[in-house]
Amino acid sequence: MAKARGFETHARTISVFTLLSRVTGLARDAALSRVFGVGVVNDAFAFAFMVPNLFRRLFGEGALTSSFLPVYSKLEASEPAVATHVARLVLSRTAIFLSVVCLIGEGVLIAAWPDSAITSALLSAKLVAILLPYMPLVCLVALVGAVLQVHGRFGPTAAAPVILNLAVVVSAVGLAPPMARWMGVAEMEPSSHIVWVASSVLVAGVLQLLWSLAALRTVRVRGSMVMPPGGDESARMSFRRVILQAVPMAIGLGVLQVNTFIDGLIASYPTIIGPTIVGIAYPLEEGAMASLSFAQRLYEFPLGVFGISVATAIFPQLSREANDLTAFRASVARALRIVAFIGLPASVGLMLVCTPLTAVVFQGESFSADDTARVATILLAYAPAIWAYSANHLLTRAFYARGESMTPVKVAAAMVVLNFVLNITLIWTPLRTAGLALSTALCAAIQMVILMRILSRRTGAVVSAEVRGSWLRTAQASAIMAVTLLVTMGLWPQPTSWGGHAVLLCVSVVVGGGVFLFAVRIMRMPELAWALGQRGRSANESQP
Repeated sequence: MAKARGFETHARTISVFTLLSRVTGLARDAALSRVFGVGVVNDAFAFAFMVPNLFRRLFGEGALTSSFLPVYSKLEASEPAVATHVARLVLSRTAIFLSVVCLIGEGVLIAAWPDSAITSALLSAKLVAILLPYMPLVCLVALVGAVLQVHGRFGPTAAAPVILNLAVVVSAVGLAPPMARWMGVAEMEPSSHIVWVASSVLVAGVLQLLWSLAALRTVRVRGSMVMPPGGDESARMSFRRVILQAVPMAIGLGVLQVNTFIDGLIASYPTIIGPTIVGIAYPLEEGAMASLSFAQRLYEFPLGVFGISVATAIFPQLSREANDLTAFRASVARALRIVAFIGLPASVGLMLVCTPLTAVVFQGESFSADDTARVATILLAYAPAIWAYSANHLLTRAFYARGESMTPVKVAAAMVVLNFVLNITLIWTPLRTAGLALSTALCAAIQMVILMRILSRRTGAVVSAEVRGSWLRTAQASAIMAVTLLVTMGLWPQPTSWGGHAVLLCVSVVVGGGVFLFAVRIMRMPELAWALGQRGRSANESQP
């Protein structure tokens, strides 16, 4: 077992590698936006890529990982040989199960293959068929990552997405000219080009799995690897416990993933079905799914780099502290302070710089200024709840660590119903596609409040006076930053070019970030040191 360290240190490690993956992820989406624009091709790719992502969230980073990690963590501390055997059982059986699911999915897709006359639906089907085999690969990468986390190795899994991002960039930009020459054409058709991009995702999946397994081979287990008497039976019982815990979570999370799929279907409807619904003009246009996907990439940047990093890093620690309510509450409270310290200014900042940020990352070639305005509007609707998205990841893992897997699932299932009702209502308003984003943000805020109230009833108040004071100070610093940015951007000339947007974005980031950091230093907030991975003072010792 790796030497115990504060989750802040692990969160910093994850944040650094996740930052690298998110930067390359933005490069990936920048390449896709400029090459294919906002239209049918990117719609089809975003929809097809959503399919393996659903399974990744359900099995790789959801139910199976969440049930496996606490069991493996406890066994590794007491019976490392049994823990290793359990890990092998989980990985091998998962690989077999997901491969079978993949084959069944391909069979269903072939049976429901669309008419060749509907070119957009046909392209979507082709891309789904290509990307389905990526599903078992990415899920296994996440499971191997859970093993590495227990041993204090957070970097390899956090860095694995870099491989995927670089593969897509190379296939979208670098390989296009030679492939066109090989095919004997001056320029590849977008529909043919995106097929090569999808194929590169499969190659990246194999490389990601090999990368993760190579990292796993370097793990040093402390303790004897000789199987103790009855170890085989203990391993089988532990494996059954993992599965029995995962099944109810998978059922509940399956509802959530169906909701995500429905969201994508609502946005993709013009591409995969048509422009009308029961004879009425559909309120969304082609490109809605691509626009939604591009906006998600931008708000997920701070969420992935910081919010999810904190939740991922604290999960093993919460699993160890599950029976010590005092330590458990202190860790949750500290993490809530950190996610608000990072998430609230991120929400404010993204809302204010949504247009220049979208222009700098995506605008150019096939991505027009009108596309920028479209995506920026959606980002404006997503951004207000970054702090809530982050807190929900943390609170859900807190319940999982206590073995209460169904509690967050029940809450989330209720949010599924609310989200769907809001979705089908708001898309008929002037918000259109942005209505889908606003619905997500509203439901995330409501979900966070409900989860905190339930957790507090189970463990004692996690939102103490100190936590509320920390949130208030973070809000004050964010407000000061917002006023400063509004004045700065109001005095700045309206940019009309990519370079103008880039300059405005850089000035806004420097001014906004500088003002926020100055404010928190004046208020002597310890969260700044915690966010940088320093233990600092305990939650009980910190004062404004």
